[in-house]
Amino acid sequence: MLENGTEDIRQAMLDMLGAAGAQQFPQVTRRVRYANDVQALWYLRGDLMAALSDMQGEMLAREQILKLTAMCKGLLPAGLTSRPSPLIG
Repeated sequence: MLENGTEDIRQAMLDMLGAAGAQQFPQVTRRVRYANDVQALWYLRGDLMAALSDMQGEMLAREQILKLTAMCKGLLPAGLTSRPSPLIG
């Protein structure tokens, strides 16, 4: 279950970047692609938010990150998801 969730989140992040984002932000794409687990992907949300904001504006990027945050629910230790995040604030 966790492995499928991790891969679903990874794919969602890559899909959010799309081909244009992968070309414009290869370092973010690489870090997402090679992240070891769901926690590593969780910590990449800030990088993804910055890339998406640059590509499509902060409002749309924020909506994307909210969807991603919902996908992570139940897959992370409680301490990671209970803290308020400046990404969704």
